[in-house]
Amino acid sequence: AESDADLRRRVETLRGRLRWLGRVNPEAAGEYEEIRVRHEELTAQIDDLEGAERRMLAAEAELAALIQERFATTCRRVDAEFQRYFQLMFRGGAARLRLSDEEDPETSGLELEAQPPGKRVEDLAMLSGGERSLTAIALLFALLEVRPAPFCVLDEVDAALDEANVGRFVGALKALAERTQFVVITHNRRTIEQADSIYGITMGEDSVSRVLSVRLADLELDD
Repeated sequence: AESDADLRRRVETLRGRLRWLGRVNPEAAGEYEEIRVRHEELTAQIDDLEGAERRMLAAEAELAALIQERFATTCRRVDAEFQRYFQLMFRGGAARLRLSDEEDPETSGLELEAQPPGKRVEDLAMLSGGERSLTAIALLFALLEVRPAPFCVLDEVDAALDEANVGRFVGALKALAERTQFVVITHNRRTIEQADSIYGITMGEDSVSRVLSVRLADLELDD
């Protein structure tokens, strides 16, 4: 059994604990319930945010894979059309459009290879002006073949072409004009002859520029 002294010490200890706890808060149960409900709400919101983050990351990965797949598919299609137009323009030869780093297509650049018939070209700078023009035209037409644009402006792209190459250029241009409207700035008579409408800029003695327009279809009807 505990002695009186032990009981007094125990009582004092318990009283000290009560003093440390402070006064009893009769609203404590209600406050606890409010805090518990708030904690559950915040926990649910955190779960929702974490779930949204997981879904967003999954969608991002899916979108990145889709972009990479479509980019690779488009590159292959453009490459095939580029080879076709290149051989059409040059009557042979070989050309290729490829990724500079096929292992990392997201950061890879594009490299262009062009080898006209009878030439061994290691650098595009070794091509003549006409050959570079034809190569650029072949690439442009390949892009328009894969993804037609409603409108395209060509500014003297035929300036460095000889008569035979101009003929192949306007032939391909007429075929693409079925889906794309072209505005061609040129001084080449053969290219002008293939146009549906011609617009010329002239300056009179008063130094004022004037626009002259002719629709070839109307001239043919008048004849």
